[in-house]
Amino acid sequence: MTRQTTVRLPDDLAQEAEVVARVQGSSMNQLIVDSLRAEIGRVRADDDFTSTAKRLLERDRELLERLAR
Repeated sequence: MTRQTTVRLPDDLAQEAEVVARVQGSSMNQLIVDSLRAEIGRVRADDDFTSTAKRLLERDRELLERLAR
């Protein structure tokens, strides 16, 4: 299953990304998918990120529980 979305890139970044994709023999779409996967993998390995995410999840859960009462 896939989801379509629109990404607005600064012209210079879009041009550089097009060159990278072309040199790799890939599409812009695949370059963006691969880049997002790499970034998500990087932040998952970042202890500060995971700690902050857990804290925010706990806060949101507490707020939702209060609203459900």
